[in-house]
Amino acid sequence: MTTVVLDSRPTFRAITRDYLELSKSRIVLMVLITTAAGYLFAADRVEPLLLLHTLIGTALVAAGTNALNQYVEREHDGKMHRTRSRPLPAGRITPRAALLFSSLVAVLGTLYLGVAVNWLTAALGAFTLTSYIFVYTPLKRVSTICTVIGAVPGAIPPLMGWTAATNELSGVEAIGGWIVFGILFLWQLPHFMAISWLYREDYARGGFAMTSVRDEHGSSVAAQAVYYTLALLPLSIAPTLLGLTGTAYLIGASAAGAALLVATIRFFFDRGTGNARAVFMISNLYLMTVMLLLVVDAT
Repeated sequence: MTTVVLDSRPTFRAITRDYLELSKSRIVLMVLITTAAGYLFAADRVEPLLLLHTLIGTALVAAGTNALNQYVEREHDGKMHRTRSRPLPAGRITPRAALLFSSLVAVLGTLYLGVAVNWLTAALGAFTLTSYIFVYTPLKRVSTICTVIGAVPGAIPPLMGWTAATNELSGVEAIGGWIVFGILFLWQLPHFMAISWLYREDYARGGFAMTSVRDEHGSSVAAQAVYYTLALLPLSIAPTLLGLTGTAYLIGASAAGAALLVATIRFFFDRGTGNARAVFMISNLYLMTVMLLLVVDAT
């Protein structure tokens, strides 16, 4: 009788899929969209090769940061339903391999930005990595202020696109970059309030100190979503008021902001899953609309 031995080793495709998941490839794609928008908004003349270098370096830094975050939080991820099947808690990637991969990719990305783009952009990438991993990540288990703190590194990518095009971060010339940073900073807060409410039970299991975990009825979660959206509205139209964009941007950004505000107000009065998901979806549409209009209607 012949015994057939099946090869249980993972395929190259499976390994690739696991490392893309470790890097949170979908989030990396979102980072690249906002980075490209920052570059195209700033550039007087688009240099395709420079933009490509910027996106490659930023992708590497973002992937390394995400992977390192999963390395640090692997035990907590194992306690939550939506994350326990990730490569680290599921055992498909070892902690040592994840640490080596994330460190190498992050360092390579930072050096790549410095050499191929400029060192100011590389410094912003390094700041994003260090503030996310060494400030935001541990703070998630200590204080609800973590959401606001975490929005800072999350808002850096479009500023990196801006500095890639201008190599400028101070003075009047850089005001457009800081406005885009501010838009992305404020946008993240209602966006994440919706996510945290949808997954509040999972965050509690993971031991995270989110507002949604400590706010049993969600009144504070929903109120913050409304407040931050209200703060986002005037900043959204600032590019037009400062002569950086035209009327099309003003109309589109105002309409998108109004839609997001309506969604957050509905969420405030009815904190059901459907309204929270609506805030999440509309916030994504808001971001895509504003980023696109910044590029196509820049003056």
